[in-house]
Amino acid sequence: MAEPPKETWLQWVALTTTILAVCAAISSLKASSYSTRVQIHTTREANHWAYYQSKSIKEHSFQINRDILTYAQLLSSPNPQVQQFLAAKIKDYDKEISRYGQEKKQIKTEAETIIKEQEELKRHNAAFALAVMLLQIGIMMSAVAALIKRKMMWAAGLALSAVGLVYMGNGFFLWF
Repeated sequence: MAEPPKETWLQWVALTTTILAVCAAISSLKASSYSTRVQIHTTREANHWAYYQSKSIKEHSFQINRDILTYAQLLSSPNPQVQQFLAAKIKDYDKEISRYGQEKKQIKTEAETIIKEQEELKRHNAAFALAVMLLQIGIMMSAVAALIKRKMMWAAGLALSAVGLVYMGNGFFLWF
């Protein structure tokens, strides 16, 4: 009994499908990695804004204390020692208010930097996620093409996979 003739293009389908599956796995791994990094950055950003808020509350507390002492100084007796004490306290509160203002600026800058990093990580993640989707569709089309023996379907799957590979490259290098 003679063996049926082998169709060599089916061997190419198997090879390309295997290569595409590896690329899809790499893209999926990278997408997951970037997604995790986005979550970490989101947490860091939230922590920075909470820290910023706590500094704002402390700054406001010092402003209130300074204002109370300012009013007390205006209403107090002309005793020079009391006036000096209140003036020194007001000066201390002004320093603290200034310090908290500077700390808030630094915290805000750091939080905004985290937001920018987060946006870039999201771009990487989106590119890899799209690459995974396109590569999986290409793999599926190649497998179906081999089952129903339609070369055009395999070619269409390869075309989608080529776009998926471009997005995979974009995931690494952010070309667009």
